[in-house]
Amino acid sequence: MGSEHYFSASPSSPEQFRRLRVTLAGRELEVVTAGGVFSPDRLDAGTSVLLANTPTPPAGGNFLDLGSGWGPITLSLALDAPHATVWAVDVNERALDLVRQNAERLGLDNVNAVRPEDVPDGISFRTIRSNPPIRVGKNELHGMLEHWIPRLAERSDGWFVVQRNLGSDSLQRWLAATFTTGFSVHRAATGRGYRVLRVRRHGSPPSEPIDVIA
Repeated sequence: MGSEHYFSASPSSPEQFRRLRVTLAGRELEVVTAGGVFSPDRLDAGTSVLLANTPTPPAGGNFLDLGSGWGPITLSLALDAPHATVWAVDVNERALDLVRQNAERLGLDNVNAVRPEDVPDGISFRTIRSNPPIRVGKNELHGMLEHWIPRLAERSDGWFVVQRNLGSDSLQRWLAATFTTGFSVHRAATGRGYRVLRVRRHGSPPSEPIDVIA
């Protein structure tokens, strides 16, 4: 794509729609992908590792797929939890359109594919699942995570897959240093050169200082 990236808002490269056979949520499916989005020719290895090493999502609530691409994580969540609402968030309009097409093809009416600014402020998430766009750069990535991770509901988990040679270990250290009060960070799994990082929100800090009586 030359200087264009999958995180471009409006890809100018040809769409070149293609059909892809994939296994998601234990089902053999046909989905539509296109040029100008992340991993249009296959299910990305990192996403495969994430899907294989995360638990079945809660039965209901709001879920977040951060950096959805054409939608493998979103579709898996929506299939596994038909009573939940899955928010597929991406800046790439072509990717969002593909998520909508694929959800419609699969008869999934519990998917909202939107840009980040279109997620209502009051929503908290029972789970976040993400193969985050590492190549946007460290500052952009950190800002993205600082925005979304605090929106985890209490006693809920965020799961992030990152390639080891693209900085998974340094990202784990940053997460642990950034999300301290009320959170814990662990490496949940390793596979095919990827790390799956789990960020758990245990609770919220008190809004006012607690008076301690000696």
